[in-house]
This record gives sequence, structure tokens and C-alpha cells, in this order.
Amino acid sequence: MATQLVWFKRDLRVHDHAPLVQAARSGPCLCLYLYEPELLHSPEFDASHLAFINQSLPELSRELGHRGAALVTRAGEATEVLDQLQREFAFDTIWSHQETGNRITYDRDRRVAAWARKRGVVWNQLPNHGVFRCLDSRDGWARRWETLMTQPVLSPPARIAAAAGGRSAGVCDATALGLAASERVEAVSGGEAVARTTLESFLQQRGVNYRADMSSPVQGWNGCSRLSPYLAWGNLSIRQVVQASRRRSAELKELRARGEETDRRWLPSLNSFSQRLHWHCHFIQKLEDEPAIEFHNMNRAFDGLREDAFDVQRFQAWCAGQTGYPMVDACMRALARGGWINFRMRAMLMSFASYHLWLDWRRPGEYLARLFTDYEPGIHWPQVQMQSGTTGINTIRIYNPIKQGYDQDPEGVFVRKWLPELDAVPDRFVHEPWKWENAATVLDKAYPWPILDHAQAAKAARARSAGGSAAVPVERPPPTGWLAPATR
Repeated sequence: MATQLVWFKRDLRVHDHAPLVQAARSGPCLCLYLYEPELLHSPEFDASHLAFINQSLPELSRELGHRGAALVTRAGEATEVLDQLQREFAFDTIWSHQETGNRITYDRDRRVAAWARKRGVVWNQLPNHGVFRCLDSRDGWARRWETLMTQPVLSPPARIAAAAGGRSAGVCDATALGLAASERVEAVSGGEAVARTTLESFLQQRGVNYRADMSSPVQGWNGCSRLSPYLAWGNLSIRQVVQASRRRSAELKELRARGEETDRRWLPSLNSFSQRLHWHCHFIQKLEDEPAIEFHNMNRAFDGLREDAFDVQRFQAWCAGQTGYPMVDACMRALARGGWINFRMRAMLMSFASYHLWLDWRRPGEYLARLFTDYEPGIHWPQVQMQSGTTGINTIRIYNPIKQGYDQDPEGVFVRKWLPELDAVPDRFVHEPWKWENAATVLDKAYPWPILDHAQAAKAARARSAGGSAAVPVERPPPTGWLAPATR
């Protein structure tokens, strides 16, 4: 029987892995993970992504080894590596999941498809998420998604015949691949085992108040599922999470039907979580259907809106968490350390960059992609455009960074954790330190004054987004305009 090549990409698991199951039934398997220089050095990739991958690979290798196979890693351009491997193993079939990625992966897949045709190699690409290729329309999408989600979760093969021979590059670290070391020192670790533990802890304990906790960067750190990195890099399949969530809901309903007491917050929280699992694939489908939205406005009527007005100093202040707006800056610094923030704060960050700072969405989008350990192109780019107001179908939503602070972090717990330079500022001024009577002891010394007036900037952004001509303020207001009596 001819060798079957199983190409692992963003699917670093053995459970619910259809290409692995199909390949194991078809012949001896060569299991490959490929470090691709194009991806590693792309504007969206960060060493924190590599760290998560490298934490996942040893467990994947062990799980394959328990079943008789071996994981081979190589580094290089895809078609060149495949050419070399075919000479070594004479495989005639490639098995992989479909990938809805960025333009680099799209172009790479086209090259691989052409290479396979030329060599007479069959490339079987199977669905990974609830995302479907070559749709004529979105009619019936939800029904197809539901059908896929209700199919049985696939168990890994009990035994995998291994292709003989073959060298492996092992786990390649950032230095070996020409990357700077990761700065996301508090990022979560990768791997199937920790992914399953995270899912279990959410469904049994942490998720009880999810419906309320998910908006807060304080409660969300524990109350959100924290599964997004494991879905983005494939330590879990979306089907595994959907079915586990439904089993938990059914269990709670059964307990209630028997008259046993359960926390009434559970079912609404799990319902909200289930909706977001559906949206996960809904947004990836957008990029699958229209790959150009990685680069172009979804509504081309917005072309030219911000492209010629990019202020590098504002962008750098936003990246560094030095805008003078505590909630914005705390979120950026938290991301720089931990690679995660809850969804509402992500939306606020992108909104602030696009509307208040009037920055074209592409560079902020790339910067956030590098910060997010859970960077998933199919979710990221549609959301970046939605929060920037360039879709043409979504209501313009400009988040007030001060209101978000008072609403989501009323005691300043989150802000103080990430902005220790504001420790001396009283609680009632922590989100507006310029209103404190002693502001001059801190601002423009340990922490900057706001780089602009958020209310004026938001007003101007609304006018410009609607086709008006109001100019966005370039200078911050003088300090005297921001001082107020010692009340909020």
C-alpha cells in the first residue's frame, strides 16, 4: 500500500481529526508538521504563536507514537519540502484539513495543488470547522453547520501503520527559525490535554456567570471560556466543544427536572456560549467566501476614507499603551504580556484606533494579530473591519473609552494591574486621571496626558464616516481644559 502523507497545520490534535482517520485506513502514514518561513515572517505572525505551536507538537508526537506512527517536522517552502518527501517516501496521497487562512496560505495551497497535479498526487482536503467551500449562497448555511456539528466526534485510530524512515527536524525554536523570542510571557500553553482541561473547567465551574462575565476584562479573565487559542490552533475541534456544551446543558436540565437545585445562571450562560460557537464559524465563512477582505474594505465605497491620513505617532502610542486613556492602555499592555483580552475590549481597541485615532485598519489589524495568541484569520479580519465601520452593513459603533472603564472596571482593578503608574490616583479618577487635582504630579511624568479629546474625535469620526468633512483633532486639549472639580 502506498504511503499516505498527513499534513498537520492548524489542527494539532489526534481526536476528531478526519484526515488522520482516513489516512490510517488507507495505508502507512507519514505525519508532517511544516514550519513555513513565509508564515513565520509574515506581518501577522509572532513568536508567541510559535511558542503555542511548539507546546502542542510534543504531545501530538506522543499521541501518534502511542499508535505506532511518528511526527516528522521539516522547515521550508511547502512544495520544496513535499518534493523532497516524495522522493524519500513515494507517497501518492496527501490528507489535510481545509484551511481558511490569510493570503499566504491561500497562495501556498494553490502552489501545492498545482504541484500535486503535476506529480499525480491526490490531495484530499476535508472540512475542519463548520465552514464550506464554493458556496453559491449562504442560504442553508446554518442547516449544514448543524448537520456537521451533530455528526459523531471521531476517535483517533487505535493503530497507525508508520511509513519507514525519514528524518525529523524536531521542535524548532524561535532562534533557529530567525524570530525574536516571545514577549507574551503570561500566554496560555498549547496542547490537547490542557485544552480538554480548560473546556472541562469552563463547563463545570468557571462558566456559571459567563453571560455577565464575558464583557469585563476583570471577570472575563476567568469567566470566559479561554478556549479560543485551542480552537485557533486546532487542539480542539469546534464540534468537540459544541457537543460538550450541549451535553452539559442537557445534564443541567435533567438535574432540574429531577428537582435537584442548580445555579440558575448556568443555562443562560451556556446558551450565550453556544451562540458564540455558531458565530465562530459564521465569521470564518466570510473570509472563505471573500478572501480579499484581508486587504480591501468589504464595502469599497470606503476606499480612501483613512488610507491617506495615517498618523504614525498615534499608532505607536496605541501599540505601546501610551494613549493617555487608561482602559485602552491597560488592555494593550495586558495583551502584550498575556496574548488575550475579552471580546468587548478587543472591539473597543479596534474602534479607538479606527475612529478616535483615525487610523486605517490594516496596520492596527496586523499588530493585534501578532498580539493575539488565538489569532484566527477568518474571525480576525471580518471583526477588524466590522469594528472599523468599513463593512457597509453594520452600524457604526464608537466605544467611549472612559465609559467602558467605568462600566467594565468600576473599581479600577484591571487598570491598576497594568498601569501601576496610576497607583496614586484616587479610585474616582482612575479612568480620568486628568480630572484629579494633583494630575500634574503624574501626567506627562509617569503617564501621558490624553493624546486627543475623545469626544471631539468621535464626533469628527462620525461626520467623516458619513461623508462629512469635519477634521479629526490632531492636538490634545490643553491640560486646563481637562481639569475638573474632584467629582466624577
